[in-house]
Amino acid sequence: MSANTRLHVRCATIEDVDRIAPLFDAYRQFYAQPSDLQAAHAFLADRLTRDESVVLVAEADGEIVGFAQNYRSFSSVSLGPIIILNDLFVAPAWRGRGVGQLLIEETARLAKTEGAVRVEIATQHTNTGAKRLYESLGFVADTEFVHLSRSV
Repeated sequence: MSANTRLHVRCATIEDVDRIAPLFDAYRQFYAQPSDLQAAHAFLADRLTRDESVVLVAEADGEIVGFAQNYRSFSSVSLGPIIILNDLFVAPAWRGRGVGQLLIEETARLAKTEGAVRVEIATQHTNTGAKRLYESLGFVADTEFVHLSRSV
């Protein structure tokens, strides 16, 4: 990023889906899913149209260079809302330039604005770069609960 490049984060709208979908498709490929740009586009469009997620986009000189997809949920134990930062992706050419950090910080502001008690994020055990970033921003590994999943 040059000194003249302006990087900012904003909430995506349905009009942004065409520009976010290629990044979302690349995100899915990072997690060993086959490329399917049409399905990625449809998934994002559905989440935004139904107000089921808040997608933040990082833009540099009008180009979307990263995104964070956040879902609202609740914690019964904490008796409050939580934000799940479910998907975070930065275009490879923009990694290491603070884009991911900016998206996470904006997610935290969103969570605070919505009265959330916390932001949750998960990544693969082998994604050491992401884990370093998350830990540097105050995220800690959950040692109290084991999180399990089951395909249906």
